[in-house]
Amino acid sequence: MKQVVQNYKSGELALLDVPVPGCKPGGVLVRSAYSLISTGTELMKVSEAGMSMVGKARSRPDQVAKVMQSVATNGVPATYRKVMGKLDSYTPLGYSLCGVVEQVGSGIDEVKVGDFVACAGNEHALHAELNWVPKNLYARVPDGLAPRHAAFGTVGSIAMQGVRRGEPQLGDVALVIGLGLIGQLVVQLLAASSVRVVGVDTDPARCELAERLGAVACGDPASAAVEAAVAELTGGLGVDQVFLAAGGDSNQPVELAAKLSRDRGRVVDIGKCRLDLPWNAYYEKELDVRFSRSYGPGRYDPEYELEGRDYPIGYVRWTERRNLACFLDLVARGSVDVEPLISRIADFDDAVETYRSLKDGDLKAVAVLFRYPEQAAEAAPAAPAVSVPAVDVKRSPSRATRTPVRLAFVGAGNYATSMLLPHLAQRDGVELSTVVTTTALSAANARRKFGFHEATTDLDAVLGDKSIDAVFVVTRHSSHAQLTREALLSGKAVFVEKPLALTEDELADVLAAVEESGNDRLQVGFNRRFAPLLREAKQRFGARTGPASLRYLVNAGRLDHGSWYLQQGSEGSRFVGEGGHFIDTASWLLDADPVSVCATATSGNEDLQIVLRYPDGSTATISYVTSGPSGFPKETLDLIADGRALRLDDFVRASVYGRKRWVSSRLPKARDKGQNAELAAFVKAVRTGGPMPVPLRSLVATTAATLAVQTGLAGGAPVTLAEAR
Repeated sequence: MKQVVQNYKSGELALLDVPVPGCKPGGVLVRSAYSLISTGTELMKVSEAGMSMVGKARSRPDQVAKVMQSVATNGVPATYRKVMGKLDSYTPLGYSLCGVVEQVGSGIDEVKVGDFVACAGNEHALHAELNWVPKNLYARVPDGLAPRHAAFGTVGSIAMQGVRRGEPQLGDVALVIGLGLIGQLVVQLLAASSVRVVGVDTDPARCELAERLGAVACGDPASAAVEAAVAELTGGLGVDQVFLAAGGDSNQPVELAAKLSRDRGRVVDIGKCRLDLPWNAYYEKELDVRFSRSYGPGRYDPEYELEGRDYPIGYVRWTERRNLACFLDLVARGSVDVEPLISRIADFDDAVETYRSLKDGDLKAVAVLFRYPEQAAEAAPAAPAVSVPAVDVKRSPSRATRTPVRLAFVGAGNYATSMLLPHLAQRDGVELSTVVTTTALSAANARRKFGFHEATTDLDAVLGDKSIDAVFVVTRHSSHAQLTREALLSGKAVFVEKPLALTEDELADVLAAVEESGNDRLQVGFNRRFAPLLREAKQRFGARTGPASLRYLVNAGRLDHGSWYLQQGSEGSRFVGEGGHFIDTASWLLDADPVSVCATATSGNEDLQIVLRYPDGSTATISYVTSGPSGFPKETLDLIADGRALRLDDFVRASVYGRKRWVSSRLPKARDKGQNAELAAFVKAVRTGGPMPVPLRSLVATTAATLAVQTGLAGGAPVTLAEAR
């Protein structure tokens, strides 16, 4: 098998062929799926190995003291041979991974062959294809948690132990200094504990990431903004805890900790930074300085780690294994999100080059994972694939409705009141019957503004009202699938804003309702295909004979802090929420549904690159970015095929290049992205009983492709869109 090793004397990094470890009693043999590079601890070790002997001595005075003691005891020659022998040997790297149990040793009965486990330990969770891991250094991965996310288990336990040492309480304010991998996890764990967090780092990108993941405010240590945020949150009293997650030789972190702490506050050292405590500052506030020892109680105790002797829970509530299991549970439930921390997933065969890129600064990263391809193939034989449910419905006869068409709205938020209801309120042949919201006042406001006949919070009454022809579902994303299902089963035509579903199971449930009721009168709010400017451009481009290349740049911009769009645990990712717009537009322009999806992301998953492949060989590349400037156009699109090109500039201007050039002659007063035309088509279909504006098969395919983006990001490989049979 292969393993990443380093020679501490020469600094050499290598991917070495080594024997497979035996499966000893009291542990399991684990085949790695993903292992995590600790960009702090491991890079420090790699950097030290590249130093001169004098540099190594300066960086490790503790080891120099041991050498001097050995000289006094054993003499210079013997000590020299001992030190050189130790330095000139291969040492392992790595301590955090997820893999699948390949063999179970005697005395182990809580896991079995084939189970995924997260593993810890710098002697047992190494960057290697196979590792033997003792009982107290692994924890079973919860069902549904992606292996790449479970690989964060050890560093998550380090962060968790640091938070526990700070003893935060509800309503506390904490300062996290250093927003690298550990610091970002500490921020999320504190936020999950209802602690308000201020972050400090010299890197603006890391500050911004921490704010997206739960920090109230972040800034440079020299910035007055940090001190101002602490003063505002604490009334000038200072923070309750400071967590030192920074490294380096600067004494600034401990000085800043003293400055911003409250009287008798706690300072917890998690990282490895300089700790020359300013005596007066720490004495006057009587600050409680604490160290956090790695993953938790049990660490460095051979009886616990190697012999499997657990500590009674009544005496030690949180051991390192319990911390590991707790962190995995938090990630599985969405309380902690590690996906934005992943800067790169590298193939294990490229391990040496990846370390060099990190060491040289060519790769700026918060977290980097190694992917083990053999395990990925064995552990997930059906992946990567997303099922596209077959659409074969015995449709009930459609009836033409009376005029006017009576509509009900479930939800009356910003999009409904700004982009849909203004068009419907002015449309002849439409009657706004009932608006349903969860709060009485929002329903009353919608009734007053748009002339609904009735406002209510009773959804069942609307679904049971046979006089209502169609229901609009314009609520938060997490409720779309269930509300759509209920409305279909009640026999209503349904217009649901994107997304139709957040998971494959939700999509299947919607189609089960279609099959059960025979009611396929469904439209998803993919409005861009109805935009007049884009429709004219497509008509002028004409029919294709060969494959096309499509590029779609979406400058999505950043969301305001606190936006519910950022609640990924309950509302799905931002792209799942709105990405269907752009996939649907591409598929409409290419007159086909995609057959595969490949998705990659930049550091922190801020910017996505998605490549869709189509049956005729066409491709569509969607760049979904949040890091662009606000003044840059939001959407630009280019389509090239058969010696012709179509260009759309943010729904303001369009052009087609070919034997003749066409450019849209006038600039519209406002960007028309097709909502009005889409609503007209939907109302017409409901009124006449004719086909819905977009075939159900296309809606399903677009939704499945949108979900496949998240699957592709999690697995790091192209995802096939396979129609279920």
